[in-house]
Amino acid sequence: MSKKWAINVEFTEDPHPRNNFWELWGLPLFEPKDTEAVMYEIASCRKQHSNKYIKLNAFDNTRGVESCVLSFLINRPSYEPGFELVRTEDIGRNQKYCFRSYATEKPEGSRY
Repeated sequence: MSKKWAINVEFTEDPHPRNNFWELWGLPLFEPKDTEAVMYEIASCRKQHSNKYIKLNAFDNTRGVESCVLSFLINRPSYEPGFELVRTEDIGRNQKYCFRSYATEKPEGSRY
């Protein structure tokens, strides 16, 4: 609170490490005065999305840009199906690897 960082809460069904597009819960809290407002937003998001990944982010704008200085998970679903390592062949018999979440096999909204 003393650093006056902007804080927001985000949630998603797809926890892939390259998934940068989490859904924003409510509006960001700019210079919150006390922890009560932040905890209220976290509790509200958990109440509605208890079976999804939820994270808290903090942004510092002292240098004139919004830089993410803090980000951590605050909620995980009770069941996490994990990830699959997918290997494909590329030009010149090169192998390419990528991760795919088992959760994405189901349609959005019914993954967990």
